[in-house]
Amino acid sequence: MSGYVGILVSDPWLQNQFTQVELRSLKTHFMSMRRESGRVTLGELASKMSRLKVVGENLTEEERASFIHDFYPDHHDHDDVDFELFLRVYLKLQAHASARTGSNTKNSSAFLKAATTTLLHTISQSEKASYVAHINNYLAEDQFLKQYLPIDPSTNDLFEIAKDGVLLCKLINVAVPGTIDDRAVNTKRVLNPWERNENHTLCLNSAKAIGCTVVNIGTQDFIEGRRHLVLGVISQIIKIQLLADLNLKKTPQLVELVDDSKDVEELMSLPPEKILLRWMNFQLKKAGYKKIVTNFSSDIKDGEAYAHLLNVLAPEHSHQSTLAAKNPLERAKLVLEHADRMGCKRYLTAKDIVEGSPNLNLAFVAHIFQHRNGLSTQTKQISFLETLPDDALVSREERAFRLWMNSLGNSTYINNVFEDLRNGWVLLETLDKVSPGIVNWKIANKPPIKMPFRKVENCNQVVKIGKQLKFSLVNVAGNDIVQGNKKLILAYLWQLMRCNILQLLKNLRFHSHGKEITDVDILEWANTKVSNSGSQSRMDSFKDKRLSDGIFFLELLSSVQPRAVNWSLVTKGITDEEKKMNATYIISIARKLGCSIFLLPEDITEVNQKMILTLTASIMYWFLKQPVEERPSGTSDSESGSQSETISNSTIDDSASESSIEENGNM
Repeated sequence: MSGYVGILVSDPWLQNQFTQVELRSLKTHFMSMRRESGRVTLGELASKMSRLKVVGENLTEEERASFIHDFYPDHHDHDDVDFELFLRVYLKLQAHASARTGSNTKNSSAFLKAATTTLLHTISQSEKASYVAHINNYLAEDQFLKQYLPIDPSTNDLFEIAKDGVLLCKLINVAVPGTIDDRAVNTKRVLNPWERNENHTLCLNSAKAIGCTVVNIGTQDFIEGRRHLVLGVISQIIKIQLLADLNLKKTPQLVELVDDSKDVEELMSLPPEKILLRWMNFQLKKAGYKKIVTNFSSDIKDGEAYAHLLNVLAPEHSHQSTLAAKNPLERAKLVLEHADRMGCKRYLTAKDIVEGSPNLNLAFVAHIFQHRNGLSTQTKQISFLETLPDDALVSREERAFRLWMNSLGNSTYINNVFEDLRNGWVLLETLDKVSPGIVNWKIANKPPIKMPFRKVENCNQVVKIGKQLKFSLVNVAGNDIVQGNKKLILAYLWQLMRCNILQLLKNLRFHSHGKEITDVDILEWANTKVSNSGSQSRMDSFKDKRLSDGIFFLELLSSVQPRAVNWSLVTKGITDEEKKMNATYIISIARKLGCSIFLLPEDITEVNQKMILTLTASIMYWFLKQPVEERPSGTSDSESGSQSETISNSTIDDSASESSIEENGNM
């Protein structure tokens, strides 16, 4: 594997057409083709490229052969094909396949999730201008960034400033305060390549930890300023910030949208975009608007829904001419004038409304909700919330497992594990990534699944595979997952996550010789590392209460990378505040190294046994991936794994690839 990672393509234009991960995947395909006969000829390409998804699925072998002949009429079938020629052929064939399927003609409303996989990379200037305005507004007072702000939206300054990683780290903290410890960010005017890479690694692992989809994005993509990828991540971060209040904990008044406690539970399980649509339709019904808005694109293009929404929320600023306007563009302009009088004119232009820009319309409606939601503060229904269970530990574990599964690049984005896993499909996808080939897809039922017994069939296979993997599943049946049994779902997910961690470590430990890695192995490794660094600290188990001060993990991080911890910033960990400061620093330092982890500071200060294990194992996994020559002096192979089985990667971070779970090592 290490032979394929450092892919060199001499043509700068060609290199710029692909992300790091796309190049790595195509290189693997090319090497596989060449291994079969020692070479690849032009005449063989049409047949051998059938394995490549877009090109293979949408063009027949005859069509591929015909196109290749048309592309290179002066070449002969027996001519050797090198990697660069292979890439050029792939690009041309992919363009033909995409043109046929129309895969690049539609814009996703899911905040550019799909943008990271297309090869015709375009960005919306309107979106760029909107996000620049957001950054200029929210980060204007930042002590480090104010030397670069405000950014001019008509230039590419945004992408230049983003190249050192500081801007995106700061933006993540605006979206979800406290995610990144500022002490871990490298902030100086000129960063060396190592420091810049650390910032991007911290940024990408933190973005995953707040719910961003960063599949197929690596640190090099940010360093090189790949505009569509940078803008895609920025848009997701801003979306998370704008939708942060769309839940019952932050806005209990949302219970006004439902009639009884059963509906409240359903509302709690909805993704924030759906709650925003439900809120919008609730207000539109009060305004007498007859249509139902189902999206933030085609349903609002004529501006009528906006006119009614703003009239009901801010009647004092309404104007009859808005609804009377015949021209949609004119009505959109009047809508924005109304919004301006409310103090809500942000994120989009009249042109964006009539063109149905889904990202910007979603941002606009979310901003209106934040500013004036029109919900009652005296509603009796808020009493429903008092009867609902509020288990902080269950909530934290659900969050960690959800973010971990979302980071794997499954087909469905999970908003709530208790609801979104009930058909079994995403669990089967995750199992297949943890243990490739273990799922029998012939008997699996793909969503949408209307018949309940089909869901049970999927979940029965989930339970069966769990038993194959030696999970503890006494008296657990597939129907328990279909019914959304929280306790059993969390228990299954923990065992699945732990199985993944142990499998990754087993694959890296040269001396395991097929022997299973156990929790004890991880514990002993951590204690040995800390002891060998000269410290007296140790942990007796993953529930050792002494771990709450964070000192052991800081010493462990320092032992695997001596320059990782700035000890002048570490507290004694005596008071609760000091413990939390250390815990926040630990998480950011681990992510900065390249650990893909989803725990919260409270999991360290309260010594949550499961999350402590994932943290320790993630640090161990990161360390074992390092080439032996890059490890701290005094580290032996017997202690840490052999060089031959270590994954060597110039960027050394779990964010660089998510094409397979074994490569990225998410914990």
